[in-house]
Amino acid sequence: MAEIGKQNKLKVVKEVEFGIYLDGGIHGEILMPKRYVPQDCKPEDIIEAFVYLDSEDRIIATTEKPYAMVDEFALLTVVAVNSTGAFLDWGLMKDLLVPFSEQSVKMEEGKSYMVYIYLDHESRRIVASAKLDQFLDIKPHTFEGGEAVDLTICSKTEIGYKAIIDNTWWGILYGNEVFQPLNKGQHIKGYIKKVREDDKLDLSLFKPHYAKVDDIAAIVLERLQEQNGFLPVTDKSSPDAIYTIFGVSKKAYKIAVGKLYKAKLITLEKNGIRLIKPKPSPAP
Repeated sequence: MAEIGKQNKLKVVKEVEFGIYLDGGIHGEILMPKRYVPQDCKPEDIIEAFVYLDSEDRIIATTEKPYAMVDEFALLTVVAVNSTGAFLDWGLMKDLLVPFSEQSVKMEEGKSYMVYIYLDHESRRIVASAKLDQFLDIKPHTFEGGEAVDLTICSKTEIGYKAIIDNTWWGILYGNEVFQPLNKGQHIKGYIKKVREDDKLDLSLFKPHYAKVDDIAAIVLERLQEQNGFLPVTDKSSPDAIYTIFGVSKKAYKIAVGKLYKAKLITLEKNGIRLIKPKPSPAP
């Protein structure tokens, strides 16, 4: 069955002069206009299609992909405002409506806003809302420390960044633990750092300490091998320089380097670190 506002794999039912019809299950046959039809497409083929309502509220299919789909959050730009609400560019021919009742502040043309995209089941229309809280932290979560998650950066605060976890919960990335530029609307991998007593979630862009030292040590060795066994990085190097090379915090890097040094895999020199090359085995 085709889901409105989602990517679907649908069977081609028939070809017509102006496109093809797809099997939409309970929605009946869904038209995909000719301009979207893949080359050499024929009946019985299974194709990927995004299903939505056109400007006349008819169910229609396209091979174009929107910037975000139903049940997702995204940073989208207002392209028009009228008496109905604001209209966002979401990558399709028909713009996405944000009714005035779903705007947290009055939206202005040319500006971008974080919104949640949802299906209004009464009208069957896909709309968006900037009132994000009503879609987040609705049910208890089951996250545990160290768990990998998908993050959407939502806003910058005095203590760091508010991020949306797996399109479902709020979390916080603390500014003093972020060593890379983050932008509103950016999608990035992260980890649950801590589940607090009030069930709020602290986040990290790195694996928790107990799980990541070996991973970072492996990265350091890999970078050394790429640079002929030497890197001009010391404990005096800036956090930004370390992040640029290894993609980790300075503290995490130092722990990993200490482990490699104790394992006698590297030497610490005045101007950097050097890979200890294994001695060749004696000839038999």
